Amino acid sequence: MEEKQQQEIDLDKVYEYDEFPDKVSGRCDHCNSAYFKSSVKGGVFLRECRECGMKKSI
Repeated sequence: MEEKQQQEIDLDKVYEYDEFPDKVSGRCDHCNSAYFKSSVKGGVFLRECRECGMKKSI
C-alpha cells in the first residue's frame, strides 16, 4: 500500500476512482485542493482539479 502513495502522479493520465479513491475525501491527491471542474462525456463523470489538472473518472 505504501508503494502507491510514493508513486508520482501523472497529470496527463485519467485515474479511476475505484482504483485510486481520494486520500482525503473531496480533495485532490496531488495538491490537496478542493476546487474542481467537472464534465460528463459518454456517461463518464470526469473531475479535473482546477489547481494542478489531475483528472479522475468518478
